[in-house]
Parts: sequence; structure tokens; C-alpha cells
Amino acid sequence: MDIQHKKVSESYTIMSEIVLPNDTNTLSNLMGGRLMHWMDIAAVIVAQKHSNKPCVTVSVDNVNFHNPIRLGNVITIEGKVTRTFNSSMEIYLSVWGQDLIKQEKYLSNEAYFNFVALDSLGKPTQIPGIIPETDKEKEMYEDALRRRQLRLLLAGKLKLEDEVALKSILFPENK
Repeated sequence: MDIQHKKVSESYTIMSEIVLPNDTNTLSNLMGGRLMHWMDIAAVIVAQKHSNKPCVTVSVDNVNFHNPIRLGNVITIEGKVTRTFNSSMEIYLSVWGQDLIKQEKYLSNEAYFNFVALDSLGKPTQIPGIIPETDKEKEMYEDALRRRQLRLLLAGKLKLEDEVALKSILFPENK
């Protein structure tokens, strides 16, 4: 196997926490800030497992809140690398809530976190590529490029010369 590439499964991470009173808002739901904190921890674990380097958060895309997580429920965060670039990588996180008493599990949140790996001087450094194996991993791999292009465009780091190029990024199925 190519040493410069790793399978998605090699950095797959699952992290669980129980929602305690100090983690909740006045409605007894998990606070969004606490959730983001836990998601960032899970994502950096994925990034460092993949790169074997210290990593820092660069951006967070598309945090979608589907269902609140209640006091006393268990939160499970699943993370995996969707695509790597030169020194950066995109991490997909799914967040599940679980009421252990009622035996109910539900999707709470999803998000894409972007990380950069650093060398010993704190500068961005080359990381291994990713090998998507399943159909879902391959789909996420392809979609990650479009999200990256849009992120760079919005940050002013990517210049598009015409409307056709923008449409191909936003609506690739209409090519």
C-alpha cells in the first residue's frame, strides 16, 4: 500500500460524553458552544490521526442543527476525513443524541471542519492523501472539492472569471 495515502477508516473516531447540568441552557438542552467545543476536539483527533502532526482548526462549514440534545442524554460524535489537500483536510462530523432510558437514538448535528497540519516550526506541512473506499466515502470525497472551492471563493482566495465557472462549482450536476 502507498505510504503517502491512508484509508478513511484509519482515522475514523468516535467520542462520547454525557450531557450534565453545567453543559445545558435554561431549556435543559445542550448549549451550542459546548457542542462546538466537543466537536472541535473530536475533529482534531481525526486530523492528527490522519496526519501524525499537530493540527489547527482553520474553519467550520455548514453546522446544521437538526435536534436538541437533552440533559442526561449521551452525545456521540463520529468523525472522518473526507478529503485532503496539500497541508489541509476536511473532516465530516455527525453528532448523535441518545436517551438511554427510552432507548432512542437520533441525529442531532452535522458539520464540516477544516484543519491544517503543522511542522515543528508551526508552518503548514504536507500530509498523506486519502483513499475513499465505500461509495459514500467516494461521494463525500468529490463533494469536498466543491466545498473547498466555494470556501476559497468566499474568502477571496479564488478568482472566478465568469458565471459559468461559479455555476459549475455550485451546481456540478448541471455541467
